[in-house]
Amino acid sequence: MPLHLSIVTPERAVLSQDVDSVTVMTGSGEITILPNHIELLAALKAGEMKLKVAGKEEYLAISTGFLEVKKGGEALVLADTAEKMEELDLVRVEEAKERARQVLLEKHQVDDVGFAAAAAALERELARTKVARRKHLSIHSVPRSTP
Repeated sequence: MPLHLSIVTPERAVLSQDVDSVTVMTGSGEITILPNHIELLAALKAGEMKLKVAGKEEYLAISTGFLEVKKGGEALVLADTAEKMEELDLVRVEEAKERARQVLLEKHQVDDVGFAAAAAALERELARTKVARRKHLSIHSVPRSTP
């Protein structure tokens, strides 16, 4: 029996499909959810989400939010943002990461609230960069031939 995963942000429903497993970063560390997992509610940290679907790996960049695992093989992710790997453009993501880094440097000396918001934005951009680089590497990797 597969695990049914739904990922929802304030802007859209990102995903609703059966998966073999979900790996995410929580406040307590990285966890992997498999079918028949116990009920769980966890706060998510910005990071890479890895899905296994029919033996293949898929990646998303997610920001903070919550994961709820329910009885009956259902998991729900409510996140501030979530983007599939194919939606990310490495150049744009790198530019956004640099802007977030600059804001962090500016806010460091101004106020704690601004600094915390800037740090959260940078963390989100770092997650997006990690996933976008995976996409870039998979597009530009040369398949190895076997002798």
